[in-house]
Amino acid sequence: MSSTVVTGIAELITCDGSTPDGLGIVADAAVVIEDGHVAWLGPASDAPMADHQVDVGGRAVLPGFVDSHSHLVFAGDRGDEFAARMAGTPYDGGGIGVSVDATRTATDDELRSLVAARVAEMRAQGTTTVEIKSGYGLTVEDEARALVIAGEFTSETTFLGAHVVPREYAGDRAAYLELVTGPMLAAAAPHSRWIDVFCEPYSTHAFTEHEARTVLLAGREAGLELRVHGNQLGHGPGVQLAVELEAASVDHCTYLSDADVDALAGAADTTVATLLPGVEFSTRSPYPDAAALLRAGVSIALATDCNPGTCYSSSMPFVIALAVREMGLTPAEAVLAATVGSAKSLRRSDIGRLVLGARADLTVLDAPSHVHLSYRAGVPIARALDLPVDEV
Repeated sequence: MSSTVVTGIAELITCDGSTPDGLGIVADAAVVIEDGHVAWLGPASDAPMADHQVDVGGRAVLPGFVDSHSHLVFAGDRGDEFAARMAGTPYDGGGIGVSVDATRTATDDELRSLVAARVAEMRAQGTTTVEIKSGYGLTVEDEARALVIAGEFTSETTFLGAHVVPREYAGDRAAYLELVTGPMLAAAAPHSRWIDVFCEPYSTHAFTEHEARTVLLAGREAGLELRVHGNQLGHGPGVQLAVELEAASVDHCTYLSDADVDALAGAADTTVATLLPGVEFSTRSPYPDAAALLRAGVSIALATDCNPGTCYSSSMPFVIALAVREMGLTPAEAVLAATVGSAKSLRRSDIGRLVLGARADLTVLDAPSHVHLSYRAGVPIARALDLPVDEV
């Protein structure tokens, strides 16, 4: 078994909670990696010998970003929709059908190539773990193939057959619900870890509380863990449903009542509020008050929601900068939400932090401090660290 020591780290952000800000910063640090896991970390002067050495030249190093909400398996383009929104057209979920049409006609190889490019783009910006949803096929065959392709890039695959009601079922929602919870779920479950649903009473394309509950309970019965799209377009039942069913995450949380915040705070050990500020940016929606959620005791995460309609950005640094500028988080709080917080939303303890035994997913910043992620917004300073071949 070979080992690699990473040296020249001006600021090592472990996210281990050992300092008051939670970042667990070690100055002038080194990390030793064996078999893809952290074997040692601490002051560089104390670092043991290793078979390989990677010198990052005075840069900051932190856990790889965990992007816990993305929709990468799609074809087509919706730039015109974005332009229309910037001119005042509101978003209601209807544009998803455009992506469904394009995705259904794409070949497996075309979709695979598109996902590979998007994952590579994420890694080039520091993301080392990504969750990928289906949801742009909405037939039994297309949802299953989307999840098979997603599974080639991540173990965090999510069945989202309940994304919207496709056009061919617009007149018979009950029939589509039966398809999602029956044959489609049976085909998708072997390729999924999670099940998700777009619960949104403000969109005729999405699902009501009753429909969402039906989907989630069927998914749980099939052995899948639960996630929820909730409270994106207005106040609704998504948050309360997610907490009631002990979903790992409820995502968006753009519109929250005091009761929603109380419910999330009471379920902080179980259900994470995953915030997606790139969506607010891309839809001209109000940003949720992330700082207030933290003060209330809510567990929060940050993710991109990279998708063709409401946030075609794969950049976690962009999300971090938005969270600091628009949602009230400190740079430290935003980094924690993008790493250990997002890992918690995936119910993972082996990623999102750098501790002994954790996966050695390291992200390097072309900067001396994590503060530069929001200080130098829009500048590509983050990248996943490539290790010697026998350490990958």
